Amino acid sequence: QVQLVESGGGLVQPGGSLRLSCAASPFILDYYNLGWFRQAPGKEREGVSCISSNDGSTFYADSVKGRFTISRDYAKNTVYLQMNNLKPEDTAVYYCAAENRNLFCSGSRNEYNYWGQGTQVTVSS
Repeated sequence: QVQLVESGGGLVQPGGSLRLSCAASPFILDYYNLGWFRQAPGKEREGVSCISSNDGSTFYADSVKGRFTISRDYAKNTVYLQMNNLKPEDTAVYYCAAENRNLFCSGSRNEYNYWGQGTQVTVSS
């Protein structure tokens, strides 16, 4: 069974940093592409970043390129999203998701069939 648990959200000032964690069930990182998505109030859920299980290739949304970094730790079965230089528009609930139908990860939420419960990120002064 695929289980994903996010943590690390919180309140941060503009320009600050947060690191989100997604703890996955054992062996998930070996066989599933992992993605980070976010959903702000009144908006659709959008892809932020993802990492492919086979070769570690990554995707970033244009809005976060150069500020966010996705990484994974096989020993801890955990995927991270390091978020730097945060902006108020980054405020959202952030979700971790997994899928194993594609060779490479995608930023499209329709490709993912397993989701975590989400963690709130608020960027405000």
